[in-house]
Amino acid sequence: MNRVAAIGSITLTLASALTLTACGGSGGAGVAANAKQTLTVWAMGTEGEKLGDVAKEYEKTHSNIDVKVTPVGWDVAHQKLVAAAAAGKLPDVVQMGSSYLGEFADMGVLEPVDTKTFHQGDFFPAAWQQGSYDGKTYSVPWYVDTRVLYYRTDLAKKAGIKAAPTTMAELQQDAEAYQSKAHTKWGMDLKPSGLDTVQSFYPFLYSDGGGILNAQGKPVIDSPQAVKALDYYGSFFKKGLIAKSEQPGYDVTKDFNTGNVPMFLGGPWMTGLIADNYPGLKGKWAVAPLPAGDKGSVSMAGGSSLAVSADSTHKAAASKFIQYLTGAKGQADWFKRTADLPANRAAWDSGTLATDAEMKIWRKQMETARTEPSAAKLTEITSKVDAAIGAVTQGSADAKTALTQAQNQIAGLTK
Repeated sequence: MNRVAAIGSITLTLASALTLTACGGSGGAGVAANAKQTLTVWAMGTEGEKLGDVAKEYEKTHSNIDVKVTPVGWDVAHQKLVAAAAAGKLPDVVQMGSSYLGEFADMGVLEPVDTKTFHQGDFFPAAWQQGSYDGKTYSVPWYVDTRVLYYRTDLAKKAGIKAAPTTMAELQQDAEAYQSKAHTKWGMDLKPSGLDTVQSFYPFLYSDGGGILNAQGKPVIDSPQAVKALDYYGSFFKKGLIAKSEQPGYDVTKDFNTGNVPMFLGGPWMTGLIADNYPGLKGKWAVAPLPAGDKGSVSMAGGSSLAVSADSTHKAAASKFIQYLTGAKGQADWFKRTADLPANRAAWDSGTLATDAEMKIWRKQMETARTEPSAAKLTEITSKVDAAIGAVTQGSADAKTALTQAQNQIAGLTK
């Protein structure tokens, strides 16, 4: 999931009002799971469009349940959720983006997860962590996302590259070789600046042992590890290996197809885009684990989870539906429908997920992937890091100066 723009003044007003008034749920037992009822669900993006078909299948074996799915665009999701929460009108089940959970849990509008029903060990560690806030779990992992290296194998041969890079140092060496020997326009692609630049930076940050927040939710973005990672990230731009600007909505797969960009760090959906849109590239590209930094190959963990509204009167039925969606069988079915990576580890033990060599790369990457601790103002916090990264890639500040400024700004958001 890509984060939407930072909270606007109207959204902040609504959130503030909610924080003062939310009391954490109806407190009643609500409607029994086997009673006749309608379950309301909000889901975002492509998932929102696909979930309706799954809901129809669920209704076939749960004749007492009418599941009403409302698709919501990611561009309006945050504002719509805040407005609904402030009005006490959240749906029974709501999809939570990875940067949303802390904010809505802090508002008191999400029901804590029954950890006797949903077990932490069934899911990737980083996926479960995304649903935790202030010592409690408020959502169940639905699907996960991470980043691996996409690279052109045919151009690698022209550049004298025999295998995918295994270290961050080799990554830059290969970028230089692609550009100088295979005569590509750029060595690779990384996001230079703007909203969510941090998602491009996370693999460098985490692989060197850095982070934005520590386990206690305090900022550590000015640590030596973070400064080292950002300095190295910026060196790709300083050496002219990566474009310093890109157009809004830039699609890296187009330049990957032409060979202008021979490498990039991408999510699982990129595989389908390349296969569907550029069939001529078949056999000319591959994916590999993220090159390792000082602390190994550690990519970012993204994705979404499912939560129950604290004010829902259909909590029992909502929990049953989430069990269906997040169980191993439901997750395997969801992968076939959407290509979203399952959050439930058991879903990876059969079928294509277990036998395909490429899918094994994604699973291995998810086992070590990291995420930031949930925070009430995580969207604002990461925007400060976005700005720091942009300052370095554009040459207006060095890594230490940029991250010191971000540290001071974030400290004011985590008190």
